[in-house]
Amino acid sequence: MTVATCDELIEVVGTTTACRLTGRSKATHYRAMVGPMHGPPSPRPTPPNALSDEERAEILAVLRSPAYADLAVAQVWAMLLDQGTYLASQSTMHRVLRECGESRDRRRQRTHPAKKKPHLVARKPLVVWSWDITKLPGPLRGVYFDCYVIIDIFSRYVVGWTVEVSEDSAIAKTLIADAIARQGVGRDQLTLHADRGTSMTSKTVAQLLEDLGVTRTHSRPHVSDDNPYIEAHFKTLKYCPAWPGHFDTVDDARAWCEQFFDYYNHVHRHRALGLHTPASVHYGTAAEIPTTAGRDPRCRLRRQPVPVRRAAHSTGTADRGVDQRTPGGAHTERLIETCLIGLDSFRHDQGIAVQCA
Repeated sequence: MTVATCDELIEVVGTTTACRLTGRSKATHYRAMVGPMHGPPSPRPTPPNALSDEERAEILAVLRSPAYADLAVAQVWAMLLDQGTYLASQSTMHRVLRECGESRDRRRQRTHPAKKKPHLVARKPLVVWSWDITKLPGPLRGVYFDCYVIIDIFSRYVVGWTVEVSEDSAIAKTLIADAIARQGVGRDQLTLHADRGTSMTSKTVAQLLEDLGVTRTHSRPHVSDDNPYIEAHFKTLKYCPAWPGHFDTVDDARAWCEQFFDYYNHVHRHRALGLHTPASVHYGTAAEIPTTAGRDPRCRLRRQPVPVRRAAHSTGTADRGVDQRTPGGAHTERLIETCLIGLDSFRHDQGIAVQCA
């Protein structure tokens, strides 16, 4: 209907007005007049002003000459004009270079190798540590305290921490040196991983690690998941049900963190550790945990685990048993035995096998 009306109006008012009145595109009208094309399209004819092979070779010779080899096409074109020479337009020069595969930067460029993804493996404690600094909210908006934390990525044990009012490489140096001395780490034994913060990449910390024979690695630039263990630990800290939200003073922050890290190391059952505590894995007492020896109900509960003294930096003077079971009567013992069957299966799937004595 629209096509027929448009064709009738064309004879009266012309093509442009008829298409405007009927809402039909002029391009559609002219394309319909030509009809469908069958077969491959005809080759584009060579324009009369196309460059000859001699002219193309002359342009390439000028662009490749020592005087212009390191210059951009626009500069070569302008210099030739200043000399009274016009070979071709800038777009034609670019097209000629593109056909020869020389359209990229014509200067020598320094190539940077791709950043290598850090790949660290720890098969026992005191092999790979990870550390970082997180902000603890202070009493006012925009006021924060800096919490420095070092963890062992094999056992998830917090080997050192401190809370200060500011970030300083000297504080980080003291914390790392104390943690290494407290844990008795030898030379060429430990790798310390961190992100690329100012304290982590400072000369103060770098010189300390070099003096102690500690290998240091860093996350790739602008990559947020190259230091996952310490970041996951910070989420555990800030999503703790006892998290106060903010601290009035730095002493309040230290007191709360002291309780949290003591709980995390000696009470918290870590799922990645087969529901062992970080302390039991770090100090090798996981084998002393009561077990059912591969789901065998005939293996009764054994004696209480041998109490193991906590690390020297922990607060308090009392000894603490590792993964202590809940005391109770015969019913509780049967219930614990049933739960241990499932717990042993889970820990075995996690790769932490415990032998029955």
